[in-house]
Amino acid sequence: MTDRKLDQIVEILLVEDNPGDVRLIVEVLKEGKIRNRLNVALDGEQALAYLRREGEYQGAVQPDIILLDLNLPKIDGHGVLAVIKEDPALRHIPVIVLTTSEADQDILKAYEHHANCYITKPVDLEQFLGVVRSLENFWLTIVKLPGRWVE
Repeated sequence: MTDRKLDQIVEILLVEDNPGDVRLIVEVLKEGKIRNRLNVALDGEQALAYLRREGEYQGAVQPDIILLDLNLPKIDGHGVLAVIKEDPALRHIPVIVLTTSEADQDILKAYEHHANCYITKPVDLEQFLGVVRSLENFWLTIVKLPGRWVE
C-alpha cells in the first residue's frame, strides 16, 4: 500500500554503464504501478555532474532515489557513493547499490559509505527482472522517501 499521490512522479537516477541492464530496468519500471521518471548516467563523472546540476544538467531534478552500479568508467561506484554521502545537499537521497560484485570488500565498503542497501544482480534474466520489480515494490511503494528539498 502507498499513500503516494497518484500524480506524483518518483525521480530515479540510474547510474549504469551496461546498455542491456539499462534497457531491462527501463522496461520493468515502465510496467510498474508507480509513475516514475528515469534518468540514466553512464559513468561516475556523468552521475556527479547530474547530481550537482553542472553543464548540460543545470535543469536536472534532484532524484528521489539512486540505483548505482559499482563497476563504472571514469569514477567507480564507490567514489560516487562517497561523494553523495559526504555532500549535505545529497546525502539524504537513498542509494541502492545494484551490481554484479559479490565481493565482501565491496559490500563492506558500500555500507561504510552509507549505501542504503546492496543487491547483487542475478545473472538469470527472470531473476534479474524479479529483483528490479522487488526494488520497485519496496522502494517506490512501501518506503517513505525523503523527498526533494526546496532550494
